[in-house]
Amino acid sequence: MTGRVAVITAWSRDREDHLLRQRAFLSRVSAQGVEVFRVDIGLDADPAATPPGVVAGHVAPGPHGVRVGAARNEGARIALDQGAEVLVFLDVDCLPGPELVRRYVEVLRRHPSDIACGPVTYLASVERPGLPDQLDGMTRPHPARPSPAAEESRSGSSEEYDLFWSLSFAVTPGTWRRLGGFDEAYEGYGAEDTDFARRARASGVGLRWVGGAHAYHQWHPAGSPPWRHLDDILRNGALFSRTWGEWPMRGWIDAFVAAGAVEEHAGGFRRAAV
Repeated sequence: MTGRVAVITAWSRDREDHLLRQRAFLSRVSAQGVEVFRVDIGLDADPAATPPGVVAGHVAPGPHGVRVGAARNEGARIALDQGAEVLVFLDVDCLPGPELVRRYVEVLRRHPSDIACGPVTYLASVERPGLPDQLDGMTRPHPARPSPAAEESRSGSSEEYDLFWSLSFAVTPGTWRRLGGFDEAYEGYGAEDTDFARRARASGVGLRWVGGAHAYHQWHPAGSPPWRHLDDILRNGALFSRTWGEWPMRGWIDAFVAAGAVEEHAGGFRRAAV
């Protein structure tokens, strides 16, 4: 497998600084025999201007907010039309490590039917790297997910599919078409990536943890639990439950329940009565 690798990013203007830093870092990432190109999909109501060297698309918000799953699907469609042989999905908040593209390509050459997932480090607010070679000293992969040694990978177990994060992953065109992309019924924040992973498991698509394919999540203010996304979490959680028979994001939902903002209702959850 050589040729074209698309890096697909959905973004909105409130993350433009992160997007520009990601673009700068990606311009320094390479892999032998591979051409890397960007596909950026805007999520705002109005399309953004397209800079040179970027293939752009646009997916406007729906009635319940930004449509991240639909934007990733549109990015994949554009990338495949451009002849991409590997699709790398990278969240707008994430900086690519120097070996991210190389490791994804190498692993998918050997395991073309798997979803490849690299480790993600959450940078602190004071960590603002300016060059890729500064990232090594900041590397501390999130402990909740597997992180194989730099040149190794391993197959994920059935129980590990719920550890899939759409922050950083890669697939071949064949695997993407087999899965049919993200479920576009999910709007706003939450659960579309867990649904994607559940469908992968149900379809017999492998999950592979890729050492060395590091991504670095740039800091931004966030709540824990994320109060501004409460209604999205309840709506998307109910959608997920109707498909899979259980609620996702239970840590956050339990925190909302403990705070008195959410209550159990009819086997699920809703905003607590005032």
